[in-house]
Amino acid sequence: MNEEELREALRSEMASTTPPPPLSTGATLGAARRARLRRRALWASLGSAAVVLAVTGFAAVGNPGGRVYQPAGQGPPVSPGSSVDTKEPWPTGPDGRPQEDRTARAGSKHDQGVELLNEVVSAVPAGYSTPEDPANQPADQRTLRTHQAQFEDRVNGVDVWSYLSSVAVAQGKGTGRVIVEVHAAGNQLPAEPCMLARGFWGMQGECRVETVGAAQVGVVVRPGSDDRLDQWSAYRHPDGVVVFVAQGAKLDESRSALTKLPFTVPQLAALAVDERFHLN
Repeated sequence: MNEEELREALRSEMASTTPPPPLSTGATLGAARRARLRRRALWASLGSAAVVLAVTGFAAVGNPGGRVYQPAGQGPPVSPGSSVDTKEPWPTGPDGRPQEDRTARAGSKHDQGVELLNEVVSAVPAGYSTPEDPANQPADQRTLRTHQAQFEDRVNGVDVWSYLSSVAVAQGKGTGRVIVEVHAAGNQLPAEPCMLARGFWGMQGECRVETVGAAQVGVVVRPGSDDRLDQWSAYRHPDGVVVFVAQGAKLDESRSALTKLPFTVPQLAALAVDERFHLN
């Protein structure tokens, strides 16, 4: 037993007891021990709360891919000054009840995510294969073909969603990836092509504007210090839908990198304008 803790607890117990405690060593020591346990429980609960906040904060900024998302279960954004009790619920799922978090796991939004994944696979050029995860692999553990439909915000009463699909592409001994991310109309992303492109996943880089028909597409041809991806394009459709198309020579640390990226810069720009990725 820590003598300092016992001494302080004993003093507190004696000072707070009226009339003075009976002259019983056992009773007084028992009360002191209980007081010490209460203090330890209090500090333990405060420590747990701090750990929860630390973990939550990390989850908000440290998820794979570098995207900044609110932790699952936190609910849609709440305006300053409003209380937690009055925040809006998550969007309604196919069962007529609010979703558990930002991700749609069934229904029309989920189906659009699946559709996007299939379109990305179909866009991979000849000469590259698109390996699949084992059929019995749980969805949350897949790495070769992944998709997600996610609620982003509610703007003027309208739900704004984003869709992300990632496909592994292989050639020879190398494996890289192609990513397409679509933000529905109503998003607050910038309109200027290179500003839009440099904002993808918070990454920067050397950008140039490519002309595809009448469209102006921002393409980062060389990233800055962030090496998660090698090149990516960005385009805002006239109706406000934003499409990012990215490619990386390396899928993960366990696999060799591609010796050649699947798309040229003009091809990457054309894919951002491609109607196959223009989700409504």
